[in-house]
Amino acid sequence: MEPRVRFLPDDSVEDSLLLIAVIISRYEDKWVFCRQHGKTTWEAPAGHREPGETIVQAANRELFEETGALEYTLIPICPYSVTMEGETNYGQLFYADIHKLGPLPPFEIEEAAFFEYVPSPLTYPDIQPMFIFKIGEMLGNGKL
Repeated sequence: MEPRVRFLPDDSVEDSLLLIAVIISRYEDKWVFCRQHGKTTWEAPAGHREPGETIVQAANRELFEETGALEYTLIPICPYSVTMEGETNYGQLFYADIHKLGPLPPFEIEEAAFFEYVPSPLTYPDIQPMFIFKIGEMLGNGKL
């Protein structure tokens, strides 16, 4: 069964339930995707919220850890839910316009790369395109 992704109204999900920050990012008019060590698939910068962290703090941390972003504009878009095999998880979708990159920190990401179009293969091919489409609609860029 394919995952079901829903975009939710702001303030419709209790903050403590927002466990994952997904940051759809652009740098120099290109989409930013990451590849973890030992993997061959691409994914948007994202990650779990750590104890004591706000979801915005998690987004800022993950964006830096997975891309090396030093200067950027981070915009909260909306909460979302993903239901798969009867289980629903919640997160927050963000958009980042990255202005300046530094070296990639030595964490789980082997490579961050920049694409005019969404790369293939994706780590989460049934989920990530929906996030990208949502951001593309909001940007009105028509590149998807």
